Amino acid sequence: MTTAKPKTRTSFRLPDPPERHPDDKMTSFKQLAATGHAHHLAMRLGNPDTTIVSGELYVVIRPTRYMAGSHYPDLLVAFDADPALYDANNGYVISEQGKPPDFVLEIASRHTGYIDIDEKREAYEALTIPEYWRFDETGQYHRTRLAGDRLVGDRYQPIDIDELEPDVLQGYSDALNLHLRWTNGTLGWHDPDTGLHIATFTSERAGRIQAEARVRELEEQLQRLSGD
Repeated sequence: MTTAKPKTRTSFRLPDPPERHPDDKMTSFKQLAATGHAHHLAMRLGNPDTTIVSGELYVVIRPTRYMAGSHYPDLLVAFDADPALYDANNGYVISEQGKPPDFVLEIASRHTGYIDIDEKREAYEALTIPEYWRFDETGQYHRTRLAGDRLVGDRYQPIDIDELEPDVLQGYSDALNLHLRWTNGTLGWHDPDTGLHIATFTSERAGRIQAEARVRELEEQLQRLSGD
């Protein structure tokens, strides 16, 4: 990836999105915040100076205070972008960033599921966002549990979703070079080379515990050898 060019700072700030319906807050929190997935993804994707991993702020083509028809995805990823400008604008302004986000994701809820599959798909397609993904814990609100679209020309085309097991669905994100996985209603991000989930707080802690146990084992072996 290239290093983002410095952007002109602006005093323009998009308005805050409206207060979210409790259903939206709960489903997004459960799959992204409570699991730490947004943080894990940010750590996986690298350079925080040129990579935005965020969400729940507007994405628009140009500075505007007329927000009718604008949307704010649950998760947004943009490479070769300016995180400081994103913060200053209080959202993602494509004309100022110089490119659309690379990836957006919506988590289904009873309140907004029908918008995700039609209205938002059309809106993100018009913004030329390369990938748009949808995750539904039950499959009830999106009419499918996992779905993705990739921009081909100026139109979205469905991304293949594979059923690995009865309760495991998976699709490949070219934008992130990761597999998105639906496993018993839980969202996961998997390395396509190893098949393993990306590093999480839990896996890193388990790795440290395992390493510490191995060190103790080696120390005990050395002590036994020195006593012989």
